[in-house]
Amino acid sequence: MAQNEAKWYILHTYSGYESLVKKSIEQMVENGNLQDVILDTKIPTETLIEERNGKKKAYEAKVMPGYVFIKLIYSSQLWFMLTNTRGVTGFVGPNGKAWPLEDDEVKRLRLEERVVDFDMIVGDNVTVVSGPFEGMVGVIKEIDTAHQKAKVVLNMFGRETSVDMDFVQLEKISNPTVVEE
Repeated sequence: MAQNEAKWYILHTYSGYESLVKKSIEQMVENGNLQDVILDTKIPTETLIEERNGKKKAYEAKVMPGYVFIKLIYSSQLWFMLTNTRGVTGFVGPNGKAWPLEDDEVKRLRLEERVVDFDMIVGDNVTVVSGPFEGMVGVIKEIDTAHQKAKVVLNMFGRETSVDMDFVQLEKISNPTVVEE
């Protein structure tokens, strides 16, 4: 591994402080002009569906509460700055030493999935291949290539619902069969 290669690390935070820590780190990066050493900060979430009083509602939930994932080029100065951020209890690793995630862990946690050859356009019929809406069929209404997301309209609970999906969660339906009535 090259000395200047950025890796993903995990920061342990007080429960409920994840968003505050992420915001503090982003502010630190901006104020300290650290964009070339701290490249990304994430709090992995997933969409869950909850039923209350007979109504179903989709909401975002943290996959790993109490943790913030950060991609950086490690240095002892950054370790000091990050571990002294309000809400951070330390890095995940032996004796609080920062321990980088392996590539397969990064992939499994979906921290960096990128779709290079996204060949879908607005109006395409798609199947959801992963996540809570897996197996559902929908139509692409908007595409955000910068964030690798698409707004897909799915038929849920008897009505059309617009859902933001990652490119990697979608598969184009090549030959949609037309059913005539």
